[in-house]
Amino acid sequence: MSKAKSAPLIGITLDSEEPGGYSKFPWYALRQNYCSAVSAKGGVPLVLPHEPGAVESYLDLLDGLIVTGGNFDVDPALFGATAKHATVKTKDARTQFEWAITKGMLERNKPVFGICGGQQLLNVVLGGTLIQHIPDAVENALAHEQPNPRDQAGHSVHIAKGTLLHRIVGAEELPVNSAHHQAVEKVAPGAISDAVAPDGVIEGIEHPDYRFCLGVQWHPEFLISQGDEKLFAAFVAAAAQ
Repeated sequence: MSKAKSAPLIGITLDSEEPGGYSKFPWYALRQNYCSAVSAKGGVPLVLPHEPGAVESYLDLLDGLIVTGGNFDVDPALFGATAKHATVKTKDARTQFEWAITKGMLERNKPVFGICGGQQLLNVVLGGTLIQHIPDAVENALAHEQPNPRDQAGHSVHIAKGTLLHRIVGAEELPVNSAHHQAVEKVAPGAISDAVAPDGVIEGIEHPDYRFCLGVQWHPEFLISQGDEKLFAAFVAAAAQ
């Protein structure tokens, strides 16, 4: 009798904070709903400390990777910008770790799911660029840092037909929550934009050359729509293959 395949192991990146608040010493942070959304679809969540020396071991273990959002921005120098907007806040150790593990997962063609800041990092790793501050770059921009709670929709996105995202969610429009001041500017070579906000801000990207390489600018871990549920189901299913 053949042994049943174990549930897919899903790595989830952590945010990091300086002393203050939870601890007088540096600490990691992650909302529980990232993990519960994975568990609900049959995956085993594994949170990933920013240990550069552990990247290769993580790559051997993981079946899929979620690159999360957080209170930080990707260093503009990584996408060729010569100036840094005053609002940009970087976390170099986190970005160095996430860059290495994202690149490694893509090289092994293992599923990668970028969420909010994770989508931004994914686009830069693939060779794209970012808008550093939406209010200064997009005319009549929506409130992408929505004033209402994160477990409610802030606006909708239009989903492009024929894309992986469209096949997963089965809809051309989706209500989404919004918590970002940066966004994709130039989509990485070979990747495509698959979701756009009413103000033209890119809200989703994917790369068809990989088995599962998808980023969304909103926070589907709050599961505010059936589309969000379907995103986690499709990602975990891809990791299980």
